[in-house]
Amino acid sequence: MTLIEYSHNAQENSIKYLKKQEYHATYNSKYDFLGQSYGSLYPNLHKYPATMLPQIGLELFKEFKVKKSNLLDPFCGSGSSFISGLEYGITDFVGFDLNPLAIMIAKARLQYIETSQLLKQKDIILEQLLLKNEQFLNNNPLKNITNLDFWLPKEAQQDLKCIFSYIEHLDNMAIQNLFLLAFSETLRETSYTRNNEFKLFRMKNYENYKPNVYEIFNKYIEIITKNYLQFYQPKLKDIIFSLINTRFKKSKRTFDTILTSTPYGDSRTTVAYGQFSTFINEWLGFKDARKLDSELLGGKKVQSLYNKGLIKEYILEIYRLDTKRALEVSSFYFDLELSIKNLIDSINMGGKVFFVVGNRKVKNIELPTDKFISEIFCNSGFRYLQTIKRKISNKSMPPLNSPSNKSGFKSNTMNEEYIIVCERLR
Repeated sequence: MTLIEYSHNAQENSIKYLKKQEYHATYNSKYDFLGQSYGSLYPNLHKYPATMLPQIGLELFKEFKVKKSNLLDPFCGSGSSFISGLEYGITDFVGFDLNPLAIMIAKARLQYIETSQLLKQKDIILEQLLLKNEQFLNNNPLKNITNLDFWLPKEAQQDLKCIFSYIEHLDNMAIQNLFLLAFSETLRETSYTRNNEFKLFRMKNYENYKPNVYEIFNKYIEIITKNYLQFYQPKLKDIIFSLINTRFKKSKRTFDTILTSTPYGDSRTTVAYGQFSTFINEWLGFKDARKLDSELLGGKKVQSLYNKGLIKEYILEIYRLDTKRALEVSSFYFDLELSIKNLIDSINMGGKVFFVVGNRKVKNIELPTDKFISEIFCNSGFRYLQTIKRKISNKSMPPLNSPSNKSGFKSNTMNEEYIIVCERLR
């Protein structure tokens, strides 16, 4: 049997496997990482919603013996997959994300900075802030913040502007990027937004909130600098990376491994990445920062239902209950299918693909996104290898949501994730 014949037969068998409904996810407790947090492997340099545990990717790479060559993440977020790769020994990373904050965090994790340079610049900026030297105040980034006084205390605005001005005048772009993470955390903590919220909600009794901006910034710059030097920098000297602030499209490069954690649904009704990142994205002058969620998967309105494969029956069931929601769900699957198909030619023969995803509920109907992803890959020249099910015990997500959109009716959000593993055959 030739390789082409083998590949074709393997693909056909994969498709039949799914169509016969013999597809099943196998629970594997080792992927739960109970009692572990994100920081159990590498501390986060900046908060970010719904981040994948790097331990998951590291375990997958070991179990499936992936090559230590290169890694692509088409939905890289803050770069969790790259941390898995760093620990495994991969040295070449490429990532895409539409969120400027996500790219900023991922860059900070991968850029090499000499210890002496970093500590020197940290000491200089903290000394200048102690003296409240305002020599660099020559621009007005505050004008970019929508409803500025609604979200930021008046007395904090000038201090924030002063800190940002110092950072903006740094010559070393890698250090500037790292310090911007401390500024971003300060900006968010200084604002009137409620703690532990991804969406923009103003705190109660905000009039009594009087944050010490310099003290908060000092706290974050010390923590971030320490964590970067202790956990990240020792592994960065020989790596190369390319991080692009755009949606992934077909690439001329090819990769041996793809690891990604895709959005579970449109950001408006699942995890609001855009809202979480709004303040720093606006401050940095990115256009339409408040419209970012509408640019992510499922953010655009469509006029027709997704009507292919196994997911169409679930969408029809939602359609019988709510036409609008069925179209919103369809938009997500149209976008997800296109994203996967854009990846196909970027994967080398024998390359491994790992998609980590959750199956959300809409109108109390659980959507089998794991099966959808497997089906698309099987129809595109890939061999389906396995789906691993894990319990979610450590991802920052709302504990309750309203899957039926009925007032007062709440349900637990997803508490399981699925890891789809495929291999390219032709």
